[in-house]
Amino acid sequence: MADPNKERNPLDLVLRALHDEFAGTFGPETVDRFVAETCAHYRKAPIQTYVPIFVHRFARDRLRALAKVEGLASNDRPEVLFVCVQNAGRSQMAAALLDHHAGGRVVVRSAGSAPADQVNPVVIAAMDELGIDLSTAFPKPLTDEVVRAADVVITMGCGDACPVYPGKRYLDWQLDDPAGRGVDAVRPIRDEIDRRVRQLVTELLGARSG
Repeated sequence: MADPNKERNPLDLVLRALHDEFAGTFGPETVDRFVAETCAHYRKAPIQTYVPIFVHRFARDRLRALAKVEGLASNDRPEVLFVCVQNAGRSQMAAALLDHHAGGRVVVRSAGSAPADQVNPVVIAAMDELGIDLSTAFPKPLTDEVVRAADVVITMGCGDACPVYPGKRYLDWQLDDPAGRGVDAVRPIRDEIDRRVRQLVTELLGARSG
């Protein structure tokens, strides 16, 4: 007998999964709205095969952020948001490095005000040298709930701006842009981000950072 799920629209499966995950937290209308907004953003993605994956991951992340903001979910982990205009280079490296060094003890997000179609392939190659896979990462638009959910918001020296909310720590890391550079030129940028991320882990987690 054929699997009925294989004959369904992949986005229907995304909706079903998110409805199940957030049942009791958000109504179906809220979930549907976030999925519709995310679908609209990725409508022109260069590789449509991956769109359902992007939609599921990003809509879920936004809903989790909103649940924290509205006091509907508890989370004692610090949350960090990295912001750069295209979310295709520096902010992607920073988020991946923080997630790697924190080992799940920090909620990490990245976003951009004008996200690119894809992560910079040279950045993916530079991170692969460290054993960190960015091949399935994707640029994400900056949304209000992810800023409000963050404890620390870090811009990457690219002139991008975030809404300012009280009680948050805002930092600006002045870093060269990897766009248009080869791997040899991106490595020092990556390594400087890594140095700053390691320091941030120590500040956020203290002796627990190991």
